[in-house]
Amino acid sequence: MIWADGGYAGKLIGWVDENCSWKLEIVKRSDDVKGFKVLPKRWIVERTFGWFNRYRRLSKDYEYHPETEENMIYIAMTHLMLKRLARN
Repeated sequence: MIWADGGYAGKLIGWVDENCSWKLEIVKRSDDVKGFKVLPKRWIVERTFGWFNRYRRLSKDYEYHPETEENMIYIAMTHLMLKRLARN
């Protein structure tokens, strides 16, 4: 399952359906809500991006190859999980 912002709606949904075995769900904000409101599932994505910003190479788009960026995400998340497991 992939959760995405409303800005990713459109051709991406069909592309993910054709090329991947994942399901893409667009999390949209209601038009009648004023100010800040926590949306279900969306906070998970925002929190994860916050974790990525703690790692220098993920704080900006430094990488030339997407594969390198993907590997840096795996390294960052592995590091995060190992730190949490070591606490216990």
